[in-house]
Amino acid sequence: MEKETHYPTYDVMQEKDHWDDHTRSIVQSRWVRSWDYQFLILEEVEMVHAICAHLAGDTREELISFVVRHIDESLHHSPGEGQRKIGVPKAQILIREGLRALNESCRKVYLLSFIQLDHKKQGYILDLVSRAQAPDVPEWRGLPQVEWFKKLLSWTIEAYYSHPQVWSEMGYGGPAYPRGYVRTQLGQLDPWEAQPK
Repeated sequence: MEKETHYPTYDVMQEKDHWDDHTRSIVQSRWVRSWDYQFLILEEVEMVHAICAHLAGDTREELISFVVRHIDESLHHSPGEGQRKIGVPKAQILIREGLRALNESCRKVYLLSFIQLDHKKQGYILDLVSRAQAPDVPEWRGLPQVEWFKKLLSWTIEAYYSHPQVWSEMGYGGPAYPRGYVRTQLGQLDPWEAQPK
């Protein structure tokens, strides 16, 4: 899906020479197109891809693939979860078991897996899960639907809005370090920042 932007000619990557080497390497790595998944299996990748497209409201392959890669990396290299609520399983268990439960809910209602559903029906089922109202199947018991949904939503948003293509579309000038900002008054823009059309 093509996104509308007020900055059609702006490309934040033109500013990469003003970033330090470490920052530049991180931002440029977000353009990597192929990825060997470390945690998610193929069926899960397909499901997470479809779910993230719903959550981001965007179906562009390069962006959603990056989001799925971020989620896979987060699940594989999870350093810990300081914000996990009592009674909520670790992210690896929560996501994997939630995907399985989502599939079973879809089969109960539509006799199809999540990935086999059309876009509208997928959205309907995700909306039910977001409100802890997914069709009752044994796989959901003991698994908090809302927390599963929130985890995928937060990872989707943090990855989607960290991609330089999205930065360019919303006019974000990228990392300020080490250059910094000169014009700091409300409504003022530095010469290298995106100018609205």
